[in-house]
Amino acid sequence: MGDVMSSILIKDTTMEERERIVAESIGNINGSCDGCAAGLAEMYQDYIDGKKEIRDINMEFCAQHEE
Repeated sequence: MGDVMSSILIKDTTMEERERIVAESIGNINGSCDGCAAGLAEMYQDYIDGKKEIRDINMEFCAQHEE
């Protein structure tokens, strides 16, 4: 069976696991693109560092970009 994580909450993950979650969600952040993926990785740094949950970062992003 594969490596299945039951929770992505900060309290249930290590920093390394959070880095992997973000990297796998965004895709290859080192690939050749217009820099958008690297910007997304930066946006989720507070999650990786254990400061904010992903849902909070996403809610803040959505609130800033509502019309």
